[in-house]
Amino acid sequence: MYRYTAFDHDFLKTRNAQFRAQVDRRLSGALTEDEFKPLRLMNGLYLQLHAYMLRVAIPYGTLSAAQIRKLADVADRWDKGYGHFTTRQNIQFNWPRLRDVPDMLDALATVGLHAIQTSGNCVRNVTADHFAGAAADEIADPRPVAELLRQWSTDHPEFQFLPRKFKIAISGSPRDRAATRAHDIGLRMVLRDGKPGFEVSVGGGLGRTPIIGQVLTPFLPEADLLPYIEAILSAYNSYGRRDNKYKARIKIMVQELGVDEVRTRVERRFNTLRAEWQGADRAILRALQADFAPPEFRTASTKGHDAAYGADPLFRAWADTNLHAHRAPGYAIVTVSLKAHGATPGDATSAQMRALADLAETYGHGELRISHEQNVILPHVHKSDLPALHARLRAEGLATANIGLISDIIACPGMDYCALATARSIPVAQEIAQHFKARELDIGAMKIKISGCINACGHHHLGHIGILGLDRAGVENYQITLGGDATESAALGQRTGPGFAHDQIIPALDRLVNAYLALRSGPSESFIDTLRRLGHDPFKAALYEREADVRAA
Repeated sequence: MYRYTAFDHDFLKTRNAQFRAQVDRRLSGALTEDEFKPLRLMNGLYLQLHAYMLRVAIPYGTLSAAQIRKLADVADRWDKGYGHFTTRQNIQFNWPRLRDVPDMLDALATVGLHAIQTSGNCVRNVTADHFAGAAADEIADPRPVAELLRQWSTDHPEFQFLPRKFKIAISGSPRDRAATRAHDIGLRMVLRDGKPGFEVSVGGGLGRTPIIGQVLTPFLPEADLLPYIEAILSAYNSYGRRDNKYKARIKIMVQELGVDEVRTRVERRFNTLRAEWQGADRAILRALQADFAPPEFRTASTKGHDAAYGADPLFRAWADTNLHAHRAPGYAIVTVSLKAHGATPGDATSAQMRALADLAETYGHGELRISHEQNVILPHVHKSDLPALHARLRAEGLATANIGLISDIIACPGMDYCALATARSIPVAQEIAQHFKARELDIGAMKIKISGCINACGHHHLGHIGILGLDRAGVENYQITLGGDATESAALGQRTGPGFAHDQIIPALDRLVNAYLALRSGPSESFIDTLRRLGHDPFKAALYEREADVRAA
């Protein structure tokens, strides 16, 4: 992984000292809250419902054991002993005191972490496939490119005051595990004539106007990537709307101008920039690639793993859901669920973070990843270590075997924390997980995603079942969407009809699940495949209890 240089450390030291002086001026009354707001947002500090919230970037989702230990230390010393991992591969501390934030940032800087550009109308944290550098289906590790984008965009003088915030996601695989088509720019690595390049999509986004990004170019050579990205940002900075913040995202520009016109303007700018770069970016990328060399994989027998898989049903259930294919023989990718039934999705205590650091060092070459699905990944674990790892995870309460299942729910903080939220998300997720655990059904793969307001931080538009909490005359009301997809076959869920009160959500989901179990062709047909085969009508009928329509299907 990338190691900070002396320049990086000096940059953070100077930036943090600047913000410390700004905090001092706010505490003394020399700055009003209105004057302080743009300054704190540039440093990832929000004012939430009950307290300030500090959002710390985890660039492209990669952490070292030392870094996650430092997050645990920060949680204990200046917060309430936990952190919340988000769908943007960030971590949020929900209870800091303003006077402590500069000390928090200085502590984070010692391990190369910061909160710069986790807010504001700039390029936010660049996110990536959480299996990057490990996945068996990967063309190449996308993280060197993500790091290049991070360095280029940090404090970029032209792009600090864009019309609106800007998000980039990258995947190094034809499989899209980074929800790239739901971003302002999505980069998905593809091959052409044996050479890697990127499918570039533009104009995706969720929120009040959800749109799936459109392909700007099906194949961009890797060597052209940075000037092309700069050309997109330049076009957006010039033509994006600034008269209405609800129409200021690049997705609106793409809709209003049309993707063909956007492509013309981007390519016009790209042709100029490409000549100006003269290869400096490619030299930097070559240097960065050395930082992301794979660890020294070892060879060992996997007989212990095979024996445990055959004899231990708990280990087998966990292996079937939480392990994924690794590019190195004898290795597996381990996803550690932060979705224990009844837990807050994405929350990790300081004790759990320290345990994960220990496990990464003992079994995983010292690396961890944070997924946009709010779980933690140990990307490189030899199969011979999996039984021991599983036993350690069980002891820490981190061995929930539910990745990709109905209780692996994405949820935003909702009205328990967020000043923008109009309904609660966390209690809904907890109740769903506990309810279906008790039912003990063989439901199979199912993605439920919950947002507490139309800003869609819980990605509800992309859920197989999406739940959106709204305020209806002071009462929480939950709309349900069906058919969303965050992968390479990206799709937005369709709204089913009238919303449901909080106490009606579980019965409504029961009806959907029961209909799916009755309608599927067999246990191997997933919910989303059944929905695509039959269409939405039988599921809407079940949801609103039109039994005749269900039987007709």
